[in-house]
Amino acid sequence: MPTWHLSIRRHPSAFLLAAQLASLVLYPLLVGSETGRVLFGAFGVLFVLLAVWVVNRSPAANWIAWTLALPALIATSAAIVLARPELLVWSHLLEALLYFYAAGSLISYMLHDHRVTSDELYAAGATFTLLAWGFAYAYLVCQAWYPESFTGMVEPSRRRDWMELLFLSFTSLSGVGLGDILPIGPQARVLVMLEEFAGVGYIATVVSRLIGLTIAERRDS
Repeated sequence: MPTWHLSIRRHPSAFLLAAQLASLVLYPLLVGSETGRVLFGAFGVLFVLLAVWVVNRSPAANWIAWTLALPALIATSAAIVLARPELLVWSHLLEALLYFYAAGSLISYMLHDHRVTSDELYAAGATFTLLAWGFAYAYLVCQAWYPESFTGMVEPSRRRDWMELLFLSFTSLSGVGLGDILPIGPQARVLVMLEEFAGVGYIATVVSRLIGLTIAERRDS
């Protein structure tokens, strides 16, 4: 079996992390045309499959992931093929739930023992991106249901696009708090506060634990 294939099987979290980071680089190249937007929608479908794969490699009930993933895939595919963007709202909702579930499963995987493996380090990064993607999809749903949820320094009355809401998600989760995209609706503000709380909790419980165990292992070796 090829070395790269073995690496993917051993470190699916790394593959998911690499795919999501690659999409950030490719996004500006894809959104300038209708074809580009369709291709980026296809990336969304890929991320759903990768998230299910990551859950399958962790000690979680895989049927829950597929229960969320299959309807999300159907809704996304129907929205692209039938040109019905309203279906994306339901796809985004299911994808948000799937990413949160996958993130929780990876956290359980990282906390199940007192050893730190290279796969768990990749899982730490993948969990952060899963949470960021999950909240970004939640913001899209919030904006669809409550159109006045977000504003920005540029064209304040315009609906925020995917990259802007993903940027808000990353800055809120990491605690950076750059403020060019702002939640102004009560529902949006609640989501942002929940993400800020999740980010602090993730760093305090998971990341700090991995760092502490790594230091302890090096002292013992």
